[in-house]
Amino acid sequence: MPEIISSPLILTVWALLGYLIGSIPFGMILARAMNLGNLRDIGSGNIGATNVLRTGNKTAAALTLLFDGGKGAVAVLLARAMVGEDAAQIAAIAAMLGHCYPIWLRFKGGKGVATLLGLLLALAWPVGVGCCIAWLIGALSTRISSMGALAAAAASTFLMVLLNFGQMVVLGVALTLLIYWRHRANIKRIRSGEEPKIGQKG
Repeated sequence: MPEIISSPLILTVWALLGYLIGSIPFGMILARAMNLGNLRDIGSGNIGATNVLRTGNKTAAALTLLFDGGKGAVAVLLARAMVGEDAAQIAAIAAMLGHCYPIWLRFKGGKGVATLLGLLLALAWPVGVGCCIAWLIGALSTRISSMGALAAAAASTFLMVLLNFGQMVVLGVALTLLIYWRHRANIKRIRSGEEPKIGQKG
């Protein structure tokens, strides 16, 4: 963890702001704006880019990926610029929780992969780049998006230690556990051979 130099009130404010930024459901917004239907009735019912891709609209999926990653980065960069590193890490985990458990959708959100990659790129870009590469290797070698997510999450804490970002390790462990928890159903389907391939329509 970084040195805690901000007051509990300031950190609480950034936890709330990070959550609100992270909770913006861009997948749902884009699907409705582009007349793609209700994502809850498509594929896995998830609000992330992988499920948006199942609509057949690659542009919408790419925009969802970009915006979901961007909101994680924005939360981190704003907190760092206005307060410091302690607030940035608080905003990071809060943004993840906001995406996964948004109040606007009765706490039923996405899996958090794009948001994870975005906030890691903002917190420590070498770690973020390494996790993006891990995602690509995992996803492209298996054609299973969730395998990329699991690979990226598993690589995150290892890369933090390897690349001398030790002050992020506690955050890295928390983010990894959250990603694996959100993908627990995917892990079961991977083991049974029932996990959908990238681009497969539900």
